[in-house]
Amino acid sequence: MKTKTVVIAIAIVVSIILIAVLFINSKKDKKVPDLQPGSHEVTINEVIQTTKYTYFLVEENESEYWIAVTKREAEEGDVIYYSNPLEMNNFVSKELGGTFPTIFFVQNVSNTPFPEENTASQQMAQKKPDIVKMDNVKVTKVKGGISISELYEGQTKYAGKTVIIRGVVVRYNHMVMGKNWIHIQDGTESSGQFDLAITTMDSLAVGNTATFTGAISLNKDFGSGYFYKVIMEDAKASDIISNE
Repeated sequence: MKTKTVVIAIAIVVSIILIAVLFINSKKDKKVPDLQPGSHEVTINEVIQTTKYTYFLVEENESEYWIAVTKREAEEGDVIYYSNPLEMNNFVSKELGGTFPTIFFVQNVSNTPFPEENTASQQMAQKKPDIVKMDNVKVTKVKGGISISELYEGQTKYAGKTVIIRGVVVRYNHMVMGKNWIHIQDGTESSGQFDLAITTMDSLAVGNTATFTGAISLNKDFGSGYFYKVIMEDAKASDIISNE
């Protein structure tokens, strides 16, 4: 009787070991999709809903940080994927009544990994992502200068002329095609146009407020997806206020 009991016990232990081995192997065999260059896989740890945006406290590689997306439903524990983030420092949310030291605004967000094929349109989107309008930006126009709304309203009049515009840097790319590429906003807009692209050799940072002096060009195509209906070229930056 004892021998039979021992045999049954051994059989149970062996069965448990086999099940554990099969489980481990199944986990190893399960393919985790490779992330495309520039994309991120994050786990949502906290969700804050506002009128226009949803704020996520996410975790990636054991680090937590905040991202903001156009209002969408999600729950804590969900895994999402995103690309082309716009970093903002010391971003003030009037609706929440608080400041985010660092937050990333995201346009491209998905519940599944992005497709493996990297088409030409995707490449262009990665290089020239959509720009999010910053609700908390309000810049006083400098003497002798114009606002972004005035530029777009009179773009034909300003084409080929040097203008002065003061704004907040919302995107900065260092040395692309031999130039620094900047996007600024000043809180004004015309027919949905609220952002101005600028090329310069001056170095700035996202969140800086500065005055830019440069020539306006229309319908400028630099190739590789860099097409702008209105752009300020070879600008000089002055009166720079740091975001620190």
